Amino acid sequence: MDGNGRWARERGKSRLAGHRAGAEAAREVVTAAAENGIETLTLYAFSSENWARPRSEVEGLWRLLTRFLAKKTPELVRQGIRLRSIGRREGIPPEALSALESAESATAGGTRMTLCLALNYGAQDEIVDAARALAREAAAGSLRPEQIDRGTFESRLYTAGLPPVDLLIRTGGEVRVSNFLLWQISYAELYFSRVYWPDFTRDHFARALEAFARRERRFGGL
Repeated sequence: MDGNGRWARERGKSRLAGHRAGAEAAREVVTAAAENGIETLTLYAFSSENWARPRSEVEGLWRLLTRFLAKKTPELVRQGIRLRSIGRREGIPPEALSALESAESATAGGTRMTLCLALNYGAQDEIVDAARALAREAAAGSLRPEQIDRGTFESRLYTAGLPPVDLLIRTGGEVRVSNFLLWQISYAELYFSRVYWPDFTRDHFARALEAFARRERRFGGL
């Protein structure tokens, strides 16, 4: 969800104002995804690299997330949307972590769609953590190295139990994946939009789905 800061700068607003506008765009896209029968939608909300941003912005982002969860959780429950998070929970501010856990608990019964928030997430960290988990099991004697295959490895990723990624959408004009779901997007279709995230509407989302539907996916075959 890229372009919040540039959206705000071009309008003479603060970066946090851009993030607030981005949160509203997220609400609209989540609703549109559920209406279109999407099984799982993952939003890259805070990367492990985002800690390098100014402290005021980082603290503001976590406050925004806390308020967003408190406000939107009842709506997620009404829509039958289950909330799940991926990423390292260590380091997330206590108030934000409490709001996240409360939202996950409240929406646990949702079966219409899974909304996955990537928080304090980095794909390289995820792969390292999975490798460490397997190494600990092998050292303890509960797993033999020759038993490790792709399925075994995937079961130790943060996304264990979630379906493979079909479509990756990046807004804001950047054409890179920026350490997001590197394992999971091996055969995903990529869609890049020049639209800043706060301006990304359900219509833009529909265009991305239409573009995906026109693509021929061969998964390495003919």
